[in-house]
Amino acid sequence: MYLGLDLGTSGVKALLIDAGQTVIGSGHASLDVSRPHPGWSEQNPAEWIRACEEAIAELKASHPEQLAAVKGIGLSGQMHGATLLDAGDQVLRPCILWNDTRSHAEAARLDADPRFRKLTGNIVFPGFTAPKLVWVKNNEPDIFAKLAKVLLPKDFLRLWLTGEHISEMSDSAGTSWLDVGKRGWSSDLLSATSLEEKQMPSLVEGTEKAGALRSELASKWGMQAGVPIAGGAGDNAASACGMGTVAAGQAFVSLGTSGVLFAANAAYLPNPESAVHTFCHALPDTWHQMGVILSATDSLNWLSEISGKGAGELTAELGDTLKAPTGVSFLPYLSGERTPHNDSAIRGSFTGLAHESSRAVLTQAVLEGVAFAFRDSLEALAKAGTTLTRVTAIGGGSRSHYWLKAIATALGLPVDIPADGDFGAAFGAARLGLIAATGADPLRVCTAPATDATIEPVAALSNAYADAYQRYRLLYPAIKAATA
Repeated sequence: MYLGLDLGTSGVKALLIDAGQTVIGSGHASLDVSRPHPGWSEQNPAEWIRACEEAIAELKASHPEQLAAVKGIGLSGQMHGATLLDAGDQVLRPCILWNDTRSHAEAARLDADPRFRKLTGNIVFPGFTAPKLVWVKNNEPDIFAKLAKVLLPKDFLRLWLTGEHISEMSDSAGTSWLDVGKRGWSSDLLSATSLEEKQMPSLVEGTEKAGALRSELASKWGMQAGVPIAGGAGDNAASACGMGTVAAGQAFVSLGTSGVLFAANAAYLPNPESAVHTFCHALPDTWHQMGVILSATDSLNWLSEISGKGAGELTAELGDTLKAPTGVSFLPYLSGERTPHNDSAIRGSFTGLAHESSRAVLTQAVLEGVAFAFRDSLEALAKAGTTLTRVTAIGGGSRSHYWLKAIATALGLPVDIPADGDFGAAFGAARLGLIAATGADPLRVCTAPATDATIEPVAALSNAYADAYQRYRLLYPAIKAATA
């Protein structure tokens, strides 16, 4: 048996698989986010331990014998969080999370230093870890003075599980301290934020062993002491391992609260100017790129809330046949946008509204707007040298075949729908635990799920969609200028 532990923003999931990668069982525990000030987002790391304990206790209650047979553990987690520890490994303050924007001024100053984009291959975003540490230095100097170690969220769980300070490449690539091409900490970038490499965890690949389960925890859970724990991955890279998106040319589109167009790469292909994320993958000598949309299904949920109709009711009104764009356009920038604009201040809009613009027309525009935002990410990936021939759809929004038809037609790519199953970050983490424990070939373990169906672009609407996309592209600079 192999165990995957995924530390998300809203909860911890523990997933058990057997040697054939069949899911045996799972446990879950919820987490809350603290927002003490506008733009702040924090969690107490002690809550992560509590939730992990509860998730594993649920798994033990239902599958005690299988839990006892675990031979490897993998970790996945929310990225970018700044977990600050003193010399005795005590937490100095609540963890500043990935969606915390307090360090926007510090991020802009770091991003103006050309070394950051050159070495990391990325813009320094406010959500990344390095600017958060500069904020702490500027605003909480007493805490900064006690700082001995900075850990990412899943690696704080690893410290509790193993007693060791270790991270891996995919998660560390989102800190703004990693030389992403060389896969190692940059002393220059650390120095630019008044830190030293000794304050960072040691680094391994996601498929390598990174500590072993402490005997006290093994005894409590009825497991063997010394079970190897894999380096693991950041949440998107772990999901990619679960989806089998690990070789060049493979890609998925994640239609969740936010949206991600994720492509695996065999080489380091940065393009920071387009706000594409270029990170190390969880597998050795592999990288990945991501275009990120901040409001994907969140855009439909927003329309659902103000219209008083469920999201499923709204999409059902459109039927199954893809319609030509109506001339009503929607910019899905309800909380700013990441790729390609890196603009936290821009906001969404409808344009082209008329008396005949019904609720269904607005729904159609929302779905098309998100599809065109994915097209923006596809264009950004192309500028970075990545060409895609098809994508696999995951996430809650992928239940709408109309939406997938819109995305396929906007991208000009077939969209594969995987067969039912759990292919998320916890499953990817369990796969990494299997690889670390057995030495198995990662490409043989991280295979893609069977395809249940394929949504092809609607050729008859390709020109209409191309015209609508051009209108969409013209709207961002116009709205930006009007609201500046």
